[in-house]
Amino acid sequence: MKRRSFLWAAASTAVAVPPAWAHHGWSSFDQDRPLYLEGRVVSARWQNPHAELMIEVPPNLKVPADLAKRALPAQSAPVDGPGLLAKAVVPRRNDRQWELELAPLTRMEAWKVQEIKPGATISAVGFTSKDEKGDAVMRVEYLFVDGKVYGLRSSPA
Repeated sequence: MKRRSFLWAAASTAVAVPPAWAHHGWSSFDQDRPLYLEGRVVSARWQNPHAELMIEVPPNLKVPADLAKRALPAQSAPVDGPGLLAKAVVPRRNDRQWELELAPLTRMEAWKVQEIKPGATISAVGFTSKDEKGDAVMRVEYLFVDGKVYGLRSSPA
């Protein structure tokens, strides 16, 4: 009888736990067309496999004139940061909310990124799917928060 109770409890727990947000590998993102997004954080998940933010993007979003000239941190990943910022464009699609995939928590801690809470305003440069198909999801390369910039593909140099 104890075994039956255990199996019932295990099955009930599996049904009661909500599914996690989808995890996307780098191969599903178009790294030839960097996007610029900014907005107010609507929700945040500070957990593995990576931190995630849902932001609300203003309808008149534009790439800031100074984006290509912003100072970037040194990082070990082979990323041409200035080139990436110079090529950044706003999305063609009109979604008001975007999911931003950040980095694993260990890397966020290495960068000393404080947990970002709903209501905060952030901006980011990163990648979405080829031809912007599918969900409004961006894999963040550079995250701009409170006057600081973090290169999320690798740990700080």
